[in-house]
Amino acid sequence: MHGIDEQGVLPAKASGAEIDQAEIRRARMEKRDRIARWLLPVIVMALSVYMWDRICVWNAIPHYILPRPGLVFETLIKDWPILYGSLLVTLKITFGALAIAIVGGVGLAILFALSKWVEMSFFPYAVILQVTPIIVIAPLIFIYVDSKIAGLLICAWIVAFFPILSNTTLGLNSADHNLRNLMQLYGASTWQTLWHLRLPTSLPYFLSGLKVAGGLSLIGAVVAEFVAGTGGVGSGLAFRILEASYRLNIPRMFAAIILISLSGILIFMTMSLISHLLLRKWHESALKREN
Repeated sequence: MHGIDEQGVLPAKASGAEIDQAEIRRARMEKRDRIARWLLPVIVMALSVYMWDRICVWNAIPHYILPRPGLVFETLIKDWPILYGSLLVTLKITFGALAIAIVGGVGLAILFALSKWVEMSFFPYAVILQVTPIIVIAPLIFIYVDSKIAGLLICAWIVAFFPILSNTTLGLNSADHNLRNLMQLYGASTWQTLWHLRLPTSLPYFLSGLKVAGGLSLIGAVVAEFVAGTGGVGSGLAFRILEASYRLNIPRMFAAIILISLSGILIFMTMSLISHLLLRKWHESALKREN
């Protein structure tokens, strides 16, 4: 048969051509996937906004019930000075609670890893904090805490704390026991094993919990603001939503909700970028493979 030798093996030239075609097809598929990853969500969002607008027009829905997207965008621009100040308040509570959750969660996870007695003593209470709805705890917090800012931070921290703690604890306990035995064999101390083996092993788990905790801290801040009902200079976006609902200013309500959603998306993207930058050179989940 032409092009095949007596042993049934393709010549090197033919094999190279087939490999080149496969590489071209793979490159095209990767390019198509990269474009689709960004283009498809944009198309879906554009169609959703268009249908939202058409439903308002076709059914003659009043703006105080369901405003059209254009009116929401105009309100967002017109009320930006008010909404921007409230956004800063909400983000300050969000990132403050997240920072406290990182310090507290990682610190307590290290204590759990170093002492099983500490883990058995305190981990059940962390679970209780996680499973108890924050909307139930928040009124008590604002009764016993004089500062509303401190109360908001505590509420948001409670929501964001557990994912950091549980994921970091899991990561610290996931270090290869053979490597731990090897380090003990070479006389490594507990702190050396923690620093050189267990902490690097726990990094992907911590970063996974961080992505979850970032969004939860925003949710906790908004829920706490709803419960606290802060007003005046210290009012956040949740208060603006309540204020707009009382005044039937539904466009402003939608504008505040959009700002909260965009903030959550940006927080998640930021945490994902941090995770990628820290893991891209060594961890399996972030390495790019050809197949």
